[in-house]
Amino acid sequence: MVKCRRFIFARHFDGLPKESDFQLVEEETPELKDGGKVGYELRVSERRCVVGEILAESIFCSVDPYMCFVPCWCTHAVLDTKNKDPQNVIRKAPADYPKDLPLSLLLGAVGMPGMTAYFGLLKCLELKQQETVFVNAAAGAVGSVVGQIAKIKGCKAVGSAGSDAKVAWLKEIGFDAAFNYKTVSSLDAALKEAAPNGIDCYFDNVGGDFTTAVLNHMNQSGRVAIVGGISTYNDKDTAGKGPYPYKVIQGKELTVRGFIVRRWLDQWPQGKDQMMQWIKEGKIKYREHVTEGFENMPKAFIGMLVGENTGKAVVKL
Repeated sequence: MVKCRRFIFARHFDGLPKESDFQLVEEETPELKDGGKVGYELRVSERRCVVGEILAESIFCSVDPYMCFVPCWCTHAVLDTKNKDPQNVIRKAPADYPKDLPLSLLLGAVGMPGMTAYFGLLKCLELKQQETVFVNAAAGAVGSVVGQIAKIKGCKAVGSAGSDAKVAWLKEIGFDAAFNYKTVSSLDAALKEAAPNGIDCYFDNVGGDFTTAVLNHMNQSGRVAIVGGISTYNDKDTAGKGPYPYKVIQGKELTVRGFIVRRWLDQWPQGKDQMMQWIKEGKIKYREHVTEGFENMPKAFIGMLVGENTGKAVVKL
């Protein structure tokens, strides 16, 4: 048996999570059954499983606004390879994965965040050349890739972020315009200055009042992808509430679509290949916000929720 550390909830969140809401426990993993293997002994092809069970050890842990794939943070887990849920298929790094790139990138630009940007922009929003794209939370793992793909596709990329340093980085990686939403005197004025000809495609990671303001700057027949709502995830007073700008949506004849990246799960291999090619060519740049130590998972999670990270937030074990 292998000792496993994992976090459990000490109590339900009341608004923004606190470190005291989590409890670190240690336990033994179950014995492997029927031809089970330790994770590093596996030799499997992408999207194929082995018979029985495997013991997987975490090297990096992803920190996301909504945690995905596993029900808790843990250092080790016994996984049933007969699980038929396509989201739980074990995937290994491609054989040609560049040795000079961190493996943690598989949790970022070449993982779920990168696929969210790729399919959200190209499939959900159906981006067309020379359009203006606006993305909020633009310095995060998803938003930063959205802007760079927009530029690759011949579009204007506009973004907002929560610090001057983040805004400077957005301009460094090719955004045409970016602003610090925390320091502008007027969000409406900032949007008008950054996108004087209006917005054709809005990639929404934030929701709430921010989105209401952006919709007023959309061009006729513009498209909106509702990808996230980080402004309301931990606000018990506004979560799931309006305002609902139906008049603006109707008057501008906007198309507003909810987006969940697993819809295109069968196309992820092609998307990952394209992202990897762009990274190799220097067309996609990335940053990582790395926290050391599994015991700091709650701290990293809370820091991500309040915007401490630039790029993908991960924890290195």
